[in-house]
Amino acid sequence: MRSSGLLLHVTSLPSRFGIGDLGPEARRFVDTLVETGQTWWQLLPVCPAGLGDSPYASPSSFAGNPLLISPELLVQDGWATKSEIDTYPASPPGIVDYPSVAAYKSKLLRQAFFRFIRRPRTDDFQAFINREADWLLPYAAFRARKLKHQDKIWTSWPIHDRTSPDKNSLKPNLQEIQFYLFEQFIFDGQWRNLCGYCRERNVKIMGDLPIYVAHDSADVWASPELFQLDDAGEPSVVAGVPPDFFSKTGQRWGNPIYRWEVMAERGFEWWIHRMKRALSLYDSVRLDHFRGFAGYWEIPATENTAVHGCWVKGPGQIFFDQLISECGILPVIAENLGVITPDVVELMQDNSFPGMAVIQFGFDAGMDNPHLPHNYRPNQCVYTGTHDNNTLRGWWDALSGHEREFAREYLQIDSDENICPKAIECCLASDADLTITPVQDVLGLDSQSRMNFPGTAFGNWHWRLLPRQQTELREKFGQWLRNATSESRRLSGQN
Repeated sequence: MRSSGLLLHVTSLPSRFGIGDLGPEARRFVDTLVETGQTWWQLLPVCPAGLGDSPYASPSSFAGNPLLISPELLVQDGWATKSEIDTYPASPPGIVDYPSVAAYKSKLLRQAFFRFIRRPRTDDFQAFINREADWLLPYAAFRARKLKHQDKIWTSWPIHDRTSPDKNSLKPNLQEIQFYLFEQFIFDGQWRNLCGYCRERNVKIMGDLPIYVAHDSADVWASPELFQLDDAGEPSVVAGVPPDFFSKTGQRWGNPIYRWEVMAERGFEWWIHRMKRALSLYDSVRLDHFRGFAGYWEIPATENTAVHGCWVKGPGQIFFDQLISECGILPVIAENLGVITPDVVELMQDNSFPGMAVIQFGFDAGMDNPHLPHNYRPNQCVYTGTHDNNTLRGWWDALSGHEREFAREYLQIDSDENICPKAIECCLASDADLTITPVQDVLGLDSQSRMNFPGTAFGNWHWRLLPRQQTELREKFGQWLRNATSESRRLSGQN
């Protein structure tokens, strides 16, 4: 079924509180999706941000990001007052000011929590704890201990705190643990309400599930036996990718690698819980670094680069057989960018997982390049760019030589100002079942609006829509996008 959507992380929405959130502007964006004929909203992970403000280095792969909680909805639900939410200081427009946002929302949520503990407990709160207890209680305990130890990495804590308690012995009545349970309860309620708003308008949400988790996380602290760690709890090997055309030393991500043999002995229970959690939040999931399930690059933790790693066979089909047995048919998009080997292709085909293509990668070779739109296939999700790419306009401005001339001729570009609409229309007109376009590309924004520079730890994830750009998306570009979507037979009901 042909469809299309836009990529915009929640943090990138306009807001007077320094960061996009789950409140009124999120609903306004959903309305914009409907008006422009889009049926998908793709997000980055909505878990708490970690090192470098990255949603891909989270202290929990299960929890929701409390910075996405809407102050306006807190007032609406009686957890905050209007005077309390009006105290947020003026912040630079167009970027996320993480330190200021974190300080403000922590204070606001503490005030809300003090109201909460003075009221009788609600059945909804206890039902939420019961439903999510498997990950929720360890997460709350981990966060409470992080606070106790001034946010230091868990391997530096005293031994009695470094060892995670038995899940059944955790006491959710301790006040500091209760606060983190409350944060997640509020996030969950606001998230479910937004999802309901999307469903009523036939908009689906695509989430993002990274293959690896951060070392300094509740995931690793609570289940260290599932990861390749030494006696001190530090990774013995870490994840990354080998040297390639883009980097002579590869990429050393630093995430701990799973003990897949232990995972298999336990029926991949941890991953089943993780996938069920993701599918309770999203309608579909982009499975990041899919090739790692067929084979992954393992780097000794003592190495400073990825050069001296080696390929290790991944869990393969038995892993997906178990997930499908427990979760049903998996609505997964396989992120298969980069050098893909036959075993990865086979794993995708055996499970009928759509892969990805990115038009920006299409012009460095001949007409057989799989990233050129005439080579797109129905069972595929195609992008003008992802969160890791430059914007289309930034890419075009940096392009030169043969690639630029090839792209100009292929896309029939008669003016530099046409690059974005021409590329978007070309993707929409292709045979691919699903096309996703970053909002930056619809607006024609340059490289200053890029979301992430892969291989850099800091200075990313800060970009945010200006209020006027949110208006332009609807009023200046809305009718063109809807017409292009209709002409490519991607409107709801056209298939």
